[in-house]
Amino acid sequence: MNKKSTDVSDWEASTAKNTTRVMIWALAWVLTTALAAFGPKFIWDFHTGLTILGVLINVGVGFGMIFATKRHLQGMDEMHQKIFRDAAVLSLGVGLICASSYELLEDIQLITAQPEISHVMILMCLTFLVGMIAGHRKYR
Repeated sequence: MNKKSTDVSDWEASTAKNTTRVMIWALAWVLTTALAAFGPKFIWDFHTGLTILGVLINVGVGFGMIFATKRHLQGMDEMHQKIFRDAAVLSLGVGLICASSYELLEDIQLITAQPEISHVMILMCLTFLVGMIAGHRKYR
């Protein structure tokens, strides 16, 4: 096996490991979010100490997910980094603009429902997904 094919297989193995790591952290974050959201009502009867602990664990796991994503991004080649950054910028921009407009709609009484952060999170995730797909198509 020559050096170039070894480098490629090492890079592919590292990318697969980093991808798996991000997926595990993301799953853990979703699970700790569910625990922090539903634990007080269904498991520990709104015990303040346990509720604070649940939120702190959720925040800690969230930061773990951020660092795993950063490591994953650093392991990508330049083109994939650009695609990821472009999708992230698009998602951040859409989320910021739409979240502020969404809140404003309720403030000026054009909608009666209370704005929910989950709606903004779903919008940002879908925007990021569309950005990633568009980037991959652009650089095919």
